[in-house]
Amino acid sequence: MSITPCCLKGFEWEGKPSGRIDTIGTANAYVAGDNPDVAIFIVHDLLGWSFPNVRLLADHYARETKATVYVPDFFGGEVLPFEPICNNEWDKVDVAGFLKNNSRDIREPEIFEFARALRGKYKKVGAVGFCYGGWVVLRLGAKEHQPPLVDCVSLGHPSLLIKKDIDEVAVPVQILAPEIDAAYTAELKLHTFETLQKHGVPFDYQHFPGVVHSCFIRGDPKVVGEREAMARGKNAAVSWMNQFLQEL
Repeated sequence: MSITPCCLKGFEWEGKPSGRIDTIGTANAYVAGDNPDVAIFIVHDLLGWSFPNVRLLADHYARETKATVYVPDFFGGEVLPFEPICNNEWDKVDVAGFLKNNSRDIREPEIFEFARALRGKYKKVGAVGFCYGGWVVLRLGAKEHQPPLVDCVSLGHPSLLIKKDIDEVAVPVQILAPEIDAAYTAELKLHTFETLQKHGVPFDYQHFPGVVHSCFIRGDPKVVGEREAMARGKNAAVSWMNQFLQEL
């Protein structure tokens, strides 16, 4: 898979993020944009809220959806080293200890609190999650929340996902799925297809051949096809958010 200039035209993956830091409830957040009516928040992967690429992605979303975009810190200030993760040197990272400190049970209440804070401030709210954030956005869109915490969700290469997360989602769902992904298994992909078609909500599944888990945030230019997939994933998420957040 080659990277084409057309695909990457207008795509900024270098340089310095242009947003600001704010506090929403108890969470610090990177913020881009200033729309008073529409918000999107990105639930980060293991690289966390301070990873430059996720902030540049937030800048893109803000420009291209005209929304206010948040990247909250949902790891309580804990930051894993970027370089070994980006290089797949997992023996240099205490992932088990990190996930123990940031388990679903520990982090879910504060994530829901953040979503409620945005829901109280904005007319429309969308959520985008990558890796760790994948299970989060499905939980945000679960039928238990009345009224809904979010209006739509998009998730890329989800991890820590269980079938119940898929079973209970009740808002429009977009899946960005790399072909090679040990976390989002063939079994979970099949369950996604079979289940969401029965839910009566809009469902968009996008397949990304030849790329692996983490491509949508890492966007490594040294890996053939990865930056192209990341740009395509950005475009897909922007389009999905625009469909369901701009009809005020």
